[in-house]
Amino acid sequence: MSGTLVNVTETVSESADEVGGDIVTQPDRGEFWTRAAAWLMVIGGAIGLGSSAWLTIEKLRLAENPTYVPSCSLNPVMACSPVMKSWQASLFGFPNPLIGIAAFAVVVTLGVVVLSGSNLARWVWGGLQIGILLGLIFVLWLMYSSLYDIGKLCIYCMVVWAVTIAMFGAITVRNLMATTSSPGRILSAAATYLPLVVFVAYMLVAGAILDRFWDYWSTLF
Repeated sequence: MSGTLVNVTETVSESADEVGGDIVTQPDRGEFWTRAAAWLMVIGGAIGLGSSAWLTIEKLRLAENPTYVPSCSLNPVMACSPVMKSWQASLFGFPNPLIGIAAFAVVVTLGVVVLSGSNLARWVWGGLQIGILLGLIFVLWLMYSSLYDIGKLCIYCMVVWAVTIAMFGAITVRNLMATTSSPGRILSAAATYLPLVVFVAYMLVAGAILDRFWDYWSTLF
């Protein structure tokens, strides 16, 4: 009888340890992706902020002097002037880079707050998710406009495209992993292979650029 009680006690103890392990791994998983997303927000946000600021400067110089050639105008395809002068570049009545300056500044600030050890409220992460989703939609529209309406590319704009895609992936995975008790195979795979997913997204964009301007690229070979 005594041996039976000991076995039962050990079994209950082992089960409790297993449950406790599950409870511990959930915050650990959320913490890992929170810090990973925060690092990308700081680094990617800083890059996006710098690109947006420089675009604004170039836009002002072009407004002062219509013959000014922006530093990002390198060849017939990589030509910023047509992009900056298009109506798409000032969709809301002011230069789009001003939106980038404000948005990326917020992203960098929130990333620094998280890395400093502070916890953001769930509604802040939710607002960030909505913001980065809207940013991605805006970037996809600008991407399509540059390729098929304007017919020119802006290097600084492409940098903003790149960091927005990467941050959208990281923030989305972070929010799902941090709030889902059982991530499932699909979500776990998406989290594990996020760098590969982002890389594939970049290759799709590169493929679209290659196809759209193939007449020019082919002359370089």
